[in-house]
Amino acid sequence: MTHHFINATLIDPENGTEFVGSVSVEGDRISAVTEGGLANPKGDVIDCGGKYLAPGIVDLGVKVCEPGERHKESYRSAGLAAAKGGVTTMITRPDTNPAIDSPETLEFVTRRANEASPVHVLPMAALTKGREGREMTEIGFLMDAGAVAFTDCDHVITDTKVFSRALSYACGLGALVIAHPQEPIMSKGAAVTSGKFATLRGLPAVSPMAERMGLDRDMALVEMTGAKYHADQITTARALPPLARAKKNGLDVTAGIGIHHLTLNALDVANYRTFFKLKPPLRDEDDRLAMVDAVASGLIDIVCSMHTPQDEESKRLPFEEAASGAVGLETLLPAALRLWHSEMITLPQLWRVMSFNPAQRLGLPSGRLAAGAPADLVLFDAHAPFVMDRATLHSKSRNTPFDGVRMQGKVLATYVSGACVYTA
Repeated sequence: MTHHFINATLIDPENGTEFVGSVSVEGDRISAVTEGGLANPKGDVIDCGGKYLAPGIVDLGVKVCEPGERHKESYRSAGLAAAKGGVTTMITRPDTNPAIDSPETLEFVTRRANEASPVHVLPMAALTKGREGREMTEIGFLMDAGAVAFTDCDHVITDTKVFSRALSYACGLGALVIAHPQEPIMSKGAAVTSGKFATLRGLPAVSPMAERMGLDRDMALVEMTGAKYHADQITTARALPPLARAKKNGLDVTAGIGIHHLTLNALDVANYRTFFKLKPPLRDEDDRLAMVDAVASGLIDIVCSMHTPQDEESKRLPFEEAASGAVGLETLLPAALRLWHSEMITLPQLWRVMSFNPAQRLGLPSGRLAAGAPADLVLFDAHAPFVMDRATLHSKSRNTPFDGVRMQGKVLATYVSGACVYTA
């Protein structure tokens, strides 16, 4: 079947352009991208009415709670949420119960994902067994089973010798290691970022310097081993200079940030609102603005949802005891569009960090608007206003900090491999 998307405002993150044109799709691939109109198109014609058409979002770092906590999120519910949010590829984390640290567990979740999810799912595997930081996993076998990267998520490997060996082994296999830069002793038990607000609220806090110290250590080990490294979240201005130095020195290093740290700050916690408890904690406004500048300049490469489902029982607790994390698959796009509406970043820049860069980092062909690229597309209205109601979310867990917030930007349709998997 041939589809023609006509009269669309196209976002090309690879070339950094935005123009009115048409996209032709044959089967599961883009066959042509044309500036302007199409003369006598044959096949199924979809008039986009001037709305935006872009590559589907590649979301790096989604937590799906299978196995172990399916009541929080399943591959079916996460896939539906992703499709509604314009996410066509989910890169899933291994911080499940039990952790995804063996080929058998990886094959189980891959099979479940293929059965249940309407969008692409690519799993990451744990770097150490049980994510305990003591013994590295069988990286080669896990790569053969389909692991696209290796991470212990927010469990920082404190044993430097173990981490350096894992990096060396990953380097030999060409595997990507994703780490959580944080000094684990300083950050243990912290609920917010240190400062006047934390003091007034009487909450245990961590200095932004803990992130800088964790990144400094990791950069030294990457320089020593030559491994491919990605920092899952850089959230403080103090961490930017060592990141810039590592890139300038030619290390194979990239960095990401969750959308909540780009659009919210420490004061949003207000009177102990646990839906705003994240890991790392929300930062000061100066840090947030520095992160937006770093994304716009390309110093930070990837923006993701950091989708972390938590049930009501985990969140309806005193702030210190409540679980960290927020869902973000369905709010990633409208939250990111806040930065565009504020004229802090362009749409091609935004799609470069949400689609093209994560695909490139993982060696995927998606994230592009070009002939031969997969027909993973999102059609959206960047100006459509709405009030976020968490009761309407497809995720089983509805711990979003944007509940009741006025937002702009609605997905109209999502296409995966040329097939429509969501329509508003």
